Amino acid sequence: MAADPILRFRRWLRDAERAGAPLCEAMALATATRDGVPSLRLVLLKQADPQGFVFFTDARSRKGRELRANPRAAATFHWNTMGRQVRVEGRVVELPGADADAYWATRPRGSQLSGATSFQSRALVSRAALVARRRAAERRFAGIAVPRPVDWRGFRLVPSSIEFWTHRDDRLHHRELFTRRGSAWRTALLEP
Repeated sequence: MAADPILRFRRWLRDAERAGAPLCEAMALATATRDGVPSLRLVLLKQADPQGFVFFTDARSRKGRELRANPRAAATFHWNTMGRQVRVEGRVVELPGADADAYWATRPRGSQLSGATSFQSRALVSRAALVARRRAAERRFAGIAVPRPVDWRGFRLVPSSIEFWTHRDDRLHHRELFTRRGSAWRTALLEP
């Protein structure tokens, strides 16, 4: 059985944090429609454990709709100053509401207010309308907790493969691919 790629990922993430890499938890998340039309954006990783990579978003957003219609995704973490990159591919599962509630409670109040007032990815009539909705939410929730919107959810990318890429001079990069087979991981080196 190969070494555990999740443990390696967590070590690499800690290394990036210690090195001061900016937004080291940012991951480029690729989703696709049911018909295979791709979309890519950055989201923030909130947890990496043996079950996978956790992030949160509004399920009504483009990525949320795509994840529900086609529950597969790919993600990339890139730490340029360290010459490292991690690619993850797999299926996506929606987390229970209790997990979203627990994470929502840790978010800064301003982020909660914005999350409660934004219709993520929908066309915006005007910036003034968005600011007015935000101010109305500030008044409505003055002195009380901001409840998690029902469509604000957590998702877990359950990896079927994880690739670790390390920069080497003259394009002789080191690439190691971990592929899940049942509960075990197999490894292979890839040409650069």
